[in-house]
Amino acid sequence: MILLGKRMTIALGAKGNNFILGGKSMVFNAADAYQPFTTPVFGKDVVYDAPNDKFMEQKKFVKAGLSITNLRAYVRMIEEEVADYLAKDAAFQPQSSPRSTSKWDGHFDVLRAMQEITILTAARTLQGKEVRDNLDKGYAALYADLDGGFTPIHMMFPYLPLESSRKRDRAQKLMQKFYVDIIRKRTASGELGSGKQENLEDGYDMLSTLLGQQYRDGQELKEYEIANLMIVMLMGGQHTSSGTSAWALLHLADNPDVAEALYKEQVQHFGTVHADGKVEFRSMTFEEVRALPLMDRVLRETLRIHPPFHCILRYVREDTAVSPELTSEAYVVPKGHYVMASPIISQMDPLIWDSPEKWDPSRWTDPEGVAAEAYKVYLDENGEKVDYGFGKVSKGSDSPYQPFGAGRHRCIGEQYAYMQLGTILAVMVRNFELRIDGVPEIDYHVDDDCPAQGAPYDIVPS
Repeated sequence: MILLGKRMTIALGAKGNNFILGGKSMVFNAADAYQPFTTPVFGKDVVYDAPNDKFMEQKKFVKAGLSITNLRAYVRMIEEEVADYLAKDAAFQPQSSPRSTSKWDGHFDVLRAMQEITILTAARTLQGKEVRDNLDKGYAALYADLDGGFTPIHMMFPYLPLESSRKRDRAQKLMQKFYVDIIRKRTASGELGSGKQENLEDGYDMLSTLLGQQYRDGQELKEYEIANLMIVMLMGGQHTSSGTSAWALLHLADNPDVAEALYKEQVQHFGTVHADGKVEFRSMTFEEVRALPLMDRVLRETLRIHPPFHCILRYVREDTAVSPELTSEAYVVPKGHYVMASPIISQMDPLIWDSPEKWDPSRWTDPEGVAAEAYKVYLDENGEKVDYGFGKVSKGSDSPYQPFGAGRHRCIGEQYAYMQLGTILAVMVRNFELRIDGVPEIDYHVDDDCPAQGAPYDIVPS
């Protein structure tokens, strides 16, 4: 097919995913497909604007900042940010529900709330104190302008002279300068690593990890490269987590029995029930968040129906024969074409999943079931591990379930995402019983999976 002048070959299903995402980067190249679209937002010399080996080293640097030690520190920070948001945001005043003593009969826009909560929690954990302290000032407006450059029209025409493009370019320069100023301040004061910061939280943020990192050739990361990588982490993590957490809350509101079971799981593991019936919750740990069985099933099922991206593109650098598994006829994808995979097709395939359109976390309980088997293939714990330059990972490209991508471009923030999402949902279900009159449609006008803007999806308490 031809999509806005680009010749596309689309390979669907699990075998199609494996053909494209499991292919070699010298044949199916991500940078050639995405660089014109991402560079105006992310900046120069990072991610797809860098040579592949340099990009893989950058992923290794970032991965070092997502250590278990750091993830353990983040849980408390996220709990505090969500609780503070619920206590202060006008939509939640007075903050109450059938679980509390005062009456609250209002409603809230779940997508707006999750967008704001995820950027607050990401800023507190990954971005650092200086960024978090500026979220209520000009930073949030710059983020919105930069985010405005992540739409399908910008993907097809990244340099079209639109007002949104001008705002995007201005925001990129100002945000880069914002981070560079922080770097220079820390450098001047000697705040370069954990234990040297005045605030104990600062040692866990990504700036502390990136400052002083060196490429294999001995060259240190430049200030603007660090700044641009911070922008990459902000944009990537906020988009995927806000959409996923919004969908999870919508489905929980539409399935009150699951929401109640999730609340009881919180009470069982973290709650103390007092004589008057009130429940007092203690803080969670990283290991405890990841060990909650129902929470894990809720997140897996939400990511199955609502993967962060609808489709994944690669540019074809060499004529490539299509695997006989995909076609009975000889077919060659010509050099210069684009190939497209769509994990959501295999994740919603009725030939694989029972009632795939139904949000059903219980499908993940059967250890021998389709869902569990797909997850095992995705994890591929006993299979061959490949080191693409940022540490050994499982390919997972032949699984029908790929919520965080596969191969060399598999998301390195997977553990952080599960921790962030699980912690946010835990605090929400502790405070509210939610109801909604039907789950809204997906908004396909944006580049990732989000509920439709303007749809009647305000969530009200029961």
